[in-house]
Amino acid sequence: MADTTERQVQATIHAGGEWLTAVSGATREILDPADARPFAVVAEGDEKDAERAVAAARQAFDHGPWPGTPVAERAALLRRVADLLVRDREELGLLESRDAGKTVEEGRVDIDCVADAFRYFADLVAAEAPGRVVDAGSPDIHSVVVHEPVGVCALITPWNYPLLQASWKIAPALAAGNTFVIKPSEITPMTTIALIELLTEAGLPAGVANLVTGPGHTVGARLAEHPDVDLVSFTGGLVSGTKVAQAAAPTVKKVALELGGKNPNVVFADACATDEGFDTAVDQALNAAFIHSGQVCSAGARLIVEESVRDRFVTELARRAQRIRLGRGTEDGVECGPLVSEQQRAKVEAYVASALAEGAVLRCGGKRPEPSDVRPESGYFYEPTVLDACHREMRVVREEVFGPVLTVETFSTEEEAVALANDTEYGLAGAVWSADASKARRVAARLRHGTVWINDFHPYLPQAEWGGFGRSGTGRELGPAGLAEYRETKHVYQNLAPKPVRWFAG
Repeated sequence: MADTTERQVQATIHAGGEWLTAVSGATREILDPADARPFAVVAEGDEKDAERAVAAARQAFDHGPWPGTPVAERAALLRRVADLLVRDREELGLLESRDAGKTVEEGRVDIDCVADAFRYFADLVAAEAPGRVVDAGSPDIHSVVVHEPVGVCALITPWNYPLLQASWKIAPALAAGNTFVIKPSEITPMTTIALIELLTEAGLPAGVANLVTGPGHTVGARLAEHPDVDLVSFTGGLVSGTKVAQAAAPTVKKVALELGGKNPNVVFADACATDEGFDTAVDQALNAAFIHSGQVCSAGARLIVEESVRDRFVTELARRAQRIRLGRGTEDGVECGPLVSEQQRAKVEAYVASALAEGAVLRCGGKRPEPSDVRPESGYFYEPTVLDACHREMRVVREEVFGPVLTVETFSTEEEAVALANDTEYGLAGAVWSADASKARRVAARLRHGTVWINDFHPYLPQAEWGGFGRSGTGRELGPAGLAEYRETKHVYQNLAPKPVRWFAG
């Protein structure tokens, strides 16, 4: 893989197998959020570049070999990509750290998960039956339901997990035989550029994988509305997702939306009855809220804890949150990196200020940290923050902050816990902590969230569908449903002994 961590990269638009500069000649500096210094330059595409990429994808789908490539060959290519990801794990992990601000260790884990996704969809598509036979009630009729690729897919990915979210879309799209145009976030495009290079190295035909670096209001908007795009898959915020759905509506294309979350982490007192149980629940509450500085759609940003253990739990949680080591993700010993941009940090600061004005109690954090040798003053750092005495009317409880901010609510009964956890317009993920297995499953069954963990937080399985209820989106990623998003279903009915119908005289 070409080294993109230090060199100035401007030909970052990939269309029809060629690396191109923007039609307008515009470029964008990519900043390292740890010090706000540029470390690369990419092409700043617009609608004209989107047109060029869609045309290449359309040509490759309508006239190229990929849609008709045997399933075994498509699966083999996905496995080669996985092997290349493993080969370049260290370089890609470092690049993801510099691009998105996360620690290198988090970046490495992301690369492992990306490789797993490619392998999973390779295995899934390779193991499928060629079609589902439908009994037509006659030996002279052969009826089968088969799956075909959708066509040209527009894939729009977010800035928090650039490569992971790209893989959740690219791997099933390719497994199903589609071509695509991907638009990564304009502020974190580097590992997506690297992935396109790996797809080319693995032998993907020209025009199947296309990339446009540029902003959402131009490139993303054109992809969503383009009549030659058959499907648009978007991961990001609710406001942008709504715009994507509106843009796609006139052409009635397939739309998959994976949007935000305001995810409850419900802790019952019996989960804390032992020292080990208490320590585990506290540790996982920290993990739920503060991994990647809380910039996770499934972050457990709402701690809902039983009243009888609330004081002890929140005191220990705040004590440990204060000890989280903030700094540049490439430095040894750092546990949490910066926010992705100055704009994102300002948004977090505004939410904390509004919460305090509405009566929340600050238990820790709530400010920018002091600079240090691993934490440049110019970086976009913000301390892990715990806000106690929160209630549903607060903006910080209702809206997605997407930063290192944890709110605390309390309950006294199981009914109250369920009501609080479900009292959100989102429905992406949540967790239940209890030593009573029956109660935990009972509560989990009543939560209106797409993923519910019991006595854990954040793990996902490639084999399991990922998606949400309510305003958390309409799409499904991973698992068999993730592959189904990128397919059309066709019923082929063959009459082996055709006869006249004789419905009409003649």
